[in-house]
Amino acid sequence: MAHIIVVGNEKGGAGKSTVSMHVATALARMGHRIGVMDLDLRQKSLGRYIENRTDFMEAEGLQLPTPIYVELPSMDPQQADDAELDRLFSEAVAALEPVSDFILIDCPGSHTRLAQLAHSLADTLVTPLNDSFIDFDLLARIDSDGEKIIGPSVYSEMVWAARQRRATAGLTPLDWVVLRNRVGAQNMNNKQKMESAVDRLSKRIGFRTSPGFSERVIFRELFPRGLTLLDLRDIGGGSLSISNLSARQELRELIKTLNLPGVTPDF
Repeated sequence: MAHIIVVGNEKGGAGKSTVSMHVATALARMGHRIGVMDLDLRQKSLGRYIENRTDFMEAEGLQLPTPIYVELPSMDPQQADDAELDRLFSEAVAALEPVSDFILIDCPGSHTRLAQLAHSLADTLVTPLNDSFIDFDLLARIDSDGEKIIGPSVYSEMVWAARQRRATAGLTPLDWVVLRNRVGAQNMNNKQKMESAVDRLSKRIGFRTSPGFSERVIFRELFPRGLTLLDLRDIGGGSLSISNLSARQELRELIKTLNLPGVTPDF
């Protein structure tokens, strides 16, 4: 069976689609069969990322390692029938399963039926988290000083419920990895408080932590062409900047931290 990676966070703007595309493309470059789904049926940021990649390759006459994408119909998920959503999701997973070593599912930045289904199937859950206490509130409620954790959030409770369902079904435990994403160079006091709070919470509700991507202009420039950091040498022909090399190292460390079965980063 394919190993299922779910990229989930019920708050928008955390970089889920950027993380999803880079992880998926990295796995494809390492020779793994990787299928992807975008469960944000309105925005479809990951779907548009892959569409941009396909258009760019066609225009430039290039062949770049690219994940297999199964598109779900565009609709308002709040208006859709649960039974219909269940059917669409099951059919998409079934289509990818025979042709994929890994299936990566990018979830919307909100609580939906499809997101619940994806979390229940996840072998590895990746939660990008911006380096702020506004985003930390996604995981847990904290006191005004940022020191005391009052209790888990509704998202953490959803993950706990998904873990319970996996345990009941006799499946392997869910591996939850929280990425501290878009960490800036400023406000060291806030960074230290965030690091301490995330570390305490990881022990309390059971997730691993990993550095994500720093805030870089390059990510905004790559999206319109559907490219990732690992494509730059293929299209540029020259040496990479120090910033781009550092970003590649961040991606390498992320892939190593995920500890996916049979995956050793070789880029």
